[in-house]
Amino acid sequence: MDTQNISARPHARSRNGGENHPSRGTRANTRSGGVIHDNSRHTSRFTVIGNHLAQHAELSLLAIGLAVHIQSLPGGALIDIRTLAARFPEGKTRIAAALRELEAHGYLRRTCERTSSGRVVTRTVSCNQPGRSGAGAAEGPEPGPGPEPRSRRPARREGEPPRRALPAVPQPAYPAPDLLRSAVEVLAGLRRGDPRLLLSATEVEHLAPAVAAWLERDLPPSAVHHALTAGLPPEPLHRPAALLAHRLAAQLPPVPPFSAPAAPDAVRHPLRNCETCDRAFRAPAPGHCRDCRPEPPGPHPAG
Repeated sequence: MDTQNISARPHARSRNGGENHPSRGTRANTRSGGVIHDNSRHTSRFTVIGNHLAQHAELSLLAIGLAVHIQSLPGGALIDIRTLAARFPEGKTRIAAALRELEAHGYLRRTCERTSSGRVVTRTVSCNQPGRSGAGAAEGPEPGPGPEPRSRRPARREGEPPRRALPAVPQPAYPAPDLLRSAVEVLAGLRRGDPRLLLSATEVEHLAPAVAAWLERDLPPSAVHHALTAGLPPEPLHRPAALLAHRLAAQLPPVPPFSAPAAPDAVRHPLRNCETCDRAFRAPAPGHCRDCRPEPPGPHPAG
């Protein structure tokens, strides 16, 4: 870890002699094949991690490692899926699943807050000890009071039957802002292919997380567009948003399996003719084959 934890006690005693890292009984550990700790005390550039995280019985190894990485970062660092996937080789799908694990066990908290300018932002808090209010949280300035949110749905006219709520839709594992923006663009573009799919702002807000759940499964926006618009009935659509919500939930594709990054292709140089023996060989530039290359100059033997 490369970030010093400012909440750690500056003169904490080493735990080498404690119950978790016994220094006595090394001989017994050697006989049984158990681990032997060779610990050095850190005085700078370190992060304190509790055993409740490092030895968590329900978190995956990826989630534990990701939590340690996040706790080592300075306040304000980006931890969205795209940033983490660019840093680690596990890929967006596995990283999203690990973030969901951490959120379920209290190591991450995500809240939507309204700033003083009226903009809604997502705040992510990393907790180094879940269950203790504010412990290990990545603190930041408190947002100022904003205006009360107003409903975007127009008032129901007299005599009009009550509107039915839209069906529940899938939620993304980790709703990154750029992922939600792409989802809104997909929904806004549906009416260009079918004018019946004109959605209100409230309907787009309800459906966007479901489209984001599709996109985080490594599907391009064009594939989601096709799944939502293909095979629609010819008759008028009385509740297009409800139909889209049903498709997004019923046809949600599975999480793709993890695949290791492909190894780069080996460089294959073109064929050359040796300038001495005219034999063909592969090389980046013309010259001599291996047998005709002059010997590199070496030290002359002492006379």
